[in-house]
Amino acid sequence: MATAAFIGLGVMGHPMAGHLVAAGHDVTVYNRTATKAEQWVADHGGTAAPTPSGAAADAEFVFLCVGDDPDVREVTTGEGGVLETMATGTVLIDHTTASADVAREIHAAAGERGVGFVDAPISGGQAGAENGTLTVMCGGGQDDFDRAAPIMDAYARAVTLLGGPGSGQLCKMVNQICIAGLLQGLAEGVDFATRAGLDIDTVVNTISQGAAGSWQMENRATTMAADEFDFGFALDWMRKDLGICLTEGDRVGASLPVTALVDQFYARLQRQGHGRWDTSSLISLLRG
Repeated sequence: MATAAFIGLGVMGHPMAGHLVAAGHDVTVYNRTATKAEQWVADHGGTAAPTPSGAAADAEFVFLCVGDDPDVREVTTGEGGVLETMATGTVLIDHTTASADVAREIHAAAGERGVGFVDAPISGGQAGAENGTLTVMCGGGQDDFDRAAPIMDAYARAVTLLGGPGSGQLCKMVNQICIAGLLQGLAEGVDFATRAGLDIDTVVNTISQGAAGSWQMENRATTMAADEFDFGFALDWMRKDLGICLTEGDRVGASLPVTALVDQFYARLQRQGHGRWDTSSLISLLRG
């Protein structure tokens, strides 16, 4: 059993922290909206703290799952952040999807205090968090990873070290680039099938067994066809992620024309007031 702190109890963090308790770890949580922390304690036990530093004070492992680069900085190096109280030899694990730059920045700040750091963005969505089947993409030192990986196994089916600090975030960018293009292709395919008079369930059952098959096809094709988008990974979050991808692409000289196009499609949906729709809502733009 380890003592752990979990900072950020959104749709991903709430169940992930719960899996840590279920695995036998002693967990203290913090959330900016205190009522969410109170609800988590009611659901899972454990304790809640009024500040990130308070949650981290006695923790061997501190986990973050917050919004973006500024949020990561706020709860780590900001006033009342976890690095104020984390002890030498402890490990900070950041599950936020953020920039590689902020991962390297926090790695350096943690290192100055003798604290290990692993940037560890996740893939699998809310369902993966709830079912404990997330994919975790990690960057950092081997020793820190080796210590943290068995704890992350509580909510993951795959935990992989890609390289040094920032490598996990770079891998998550690849993940989001691939998903963006895949979702647009799936939207066009589903719309085409519908207009051509095909039964979408039969189409999906057929082609998902071949080279076109994917998680998105198996889980989102039929909901796309039914115009059901009030669930899953919100396009507001995807736009944030794609912005990170495009910025990093410019920095490394990578051409991302499809990613940029899909990002603009999502921007149109945001302007229409649909920022909380699932990312599969791209199909709605094809239907006029």
